[in-house]
Amino acid sequence: MGFWIFMLLNGLLFPAIMLVMGKLFTKSAPKEINYIFGYRTEMSMKNRDTWEFAHTFIGKLWYRLGWILIPVTVIPMLFVIGGTKGLIGTVGGVVCVADLAVLIAGIFPTERALKKNFDKDGNRKNSIET
Repeated sequence: MGFWIFMLLNGLLFPAIMLVMGKLFTKSAPKEINYIFGYRTEMSMKNRDTWEFAHTFIGKLWYRLGWILIPVTVIPMLFVIGGTKGLIGTVGGVVCVADLAVLIAGIFPTERALKKNFDKDGNRKNSIET
């Protein structure tokens, strides 16, 4: 049972990170554009406007996805309570990889939203198309 609990908690790390960082980024982006902490892509680091937009966007996305991933993580683990360490480890590993894939997949809609709202130099596009 101890290994099952360990793998469950391990699987819940990514949803927890997404919830915490999502809430943090939704409230405010890191104060300085930097290469160490935050959502760091070429487009998000163009200027303060793109930096804040990207953090708000991915923060909202990660927060919603974090809540969705909690049952997606817990339910498969419930099916292997009392199973062998190999089975628990395999299911826990698959769950962790799936959670990580969802966390990383948030990059694509965020970059799409940046490109939709900003030009290649980081200037906001006009909301009224002519």
